[in-house]
Amino acid sequence: MPAAPERSTPSDAASLRGIARQRLLWAYGLGDAGTGMAASLIGFYLFIFYTAAAGLPPWMAGLVLMLARLWDAINDPVVGWLSDKTQSRWGPRLPWIVGSAVPLGVAMALMWWLPPGNQWVKFAVFVAISIVANSLYTCVNLPYSALAAELTTDVSLRTRLNTSRFTGSIIAGLVGIVLGGLLLRDHQNASSYWQVGMLSGLLITASTLLCGWGIAPMARHCQKPEAQSGTTRRLLKRVRQNGRFVRVLGLYLLLWCALQIMQTAALIYLPVVMHVPEGWSNWILLPFQVSTLVGLQVWTSVAHRRGRIQALHWGTWLWIAGCLLAMLLIPLDTAIAPLGSLANGLRLTALLGAILLVGLGASTAYLIPWALLPDAIDADPEKPAGQYSAWMVFTQKICISFALFFFGNLMSFSGYVASRGIVQPNSALVAIRLCMGIIPAVLVVLGLVVMRHWPEKGLHLQHQTPVH
Repeated sequence: MPAAPERSTPSDAASLRGIARQRLLWAYGLGDAGTGMAASLIGFYLFIFYTAAAGLPPWMAGLVLMLARLWDAINDPVVGWLSDKTQSRWGPRLPWIVGSAVPLGVAMALMWWLPPGNQWVKFAVFVAISIVANSLYTCVNLPYSALAAELTTDVSLRTRLNTSRFTGSIIAGLVGIVLGGLLLRDHQNASSYWQVGMLSGLLITASTLLCGWGIAPMARHCQKPEAQSGTTRRLLKRVRQNGRFVRVLGLYLLLWCALQIMQTAALIYLPVVMHVPEGWSNWILLPFQVSTLVGLQVWTSVAHRRGRIQALHWGTWLWIAGCLLAMLLIPLDTAIAPLGSLANGLRLTALLGAILLVGLGASTAYLIPWALLPDAIDADPEKPAGQYSAWMVFTQKICISFALFFFGNLMSFSGYVASRGIVQPNSALVAIRLCMGIIPAVLVVLGLVVMRHWPEKGLHLQHQTPVH
């Protein structure tokens, strides 16, 4: 009887040591760098681009974001299923990641192009470009996400892989904010957005290709999805009946809806509500990204020593505190420079404190759900990581799409107008504060409720391997 091919015996990345392990961690971190930069720029600036530069009313801008997210959600299960079924000598995931890298960079750059024509023409073009860009985003990000559960069964290493992933994502987000600070000084200047798009597109392509090169040795021989016989309905029923997965899914969508609403509102909240000069607003986002990066390391350490649920609790309560503080802060005095008086200096300091608290806490939205997902996948005998990753992202994007549509309509209903120098009505100021305070705080609390009695049972102390 012929010997089985070498690739039929899965390799576990926990066996890697020294340079090989560091290559895997660094390369895996790069995989979310490009897409993380895109997500950061989209989260903070795309609504502003559509309203201030393209001239769309807030409800229409929110509709573009909703339709793009809805399509993004629909294609997730399709790509997850196709990724699970893909067979190649490079494994099921790598061809998707590498093959989509260049088209993704081009499409992400085009998202920041301002087409000619009236509002409805722009609306149609923005929707079409977003559909293509989000499809390619899924082709890279979903197979990449599934690899965290397939490269190793070691709980500690899985957490470290996700830490590397979101460290790369947040650092790339910092680069995106620096690009925004340098190039987007005038939020109504469409050409500056195009410059940001081209630079970010190049970085997205380069980091994705480097990730594919770095993870290739392990991605070729890691655990593969088991054959999945039966109908799609049976597969969906199995996913739905996985109680652990349903809870992780609930946590993920609640935390990310809270984070997405805050990101979209931030560049309106800072100049309109807090009276921070527009040129300062871009840069004041940096403390958020830095504190999120610090929080990622802090909660990784807490998860390693005390468990992932304890890290979730500590982080989210900081997040809630930051939301409540943002709701109550006193605006700067516009007659004086931000640092022109003691009162303004104290108000700016309080604002920075709220931003730091939110960043530290919001890093749990990146780390904890993805660190818990492999537990849910392990509970399924067939372990179809692509399908579970797809349904997790699918539901999250559906919820975020409606959250963004809700935000755009809330802004329109409140009387907000995206134009410099206009005095916004009190109803708009209250609505913006709600989107930075009470609304995300309630969503985060609901996330904690969903995760009550999670069966951690000391998993953070099991299967730990020495750090090399």
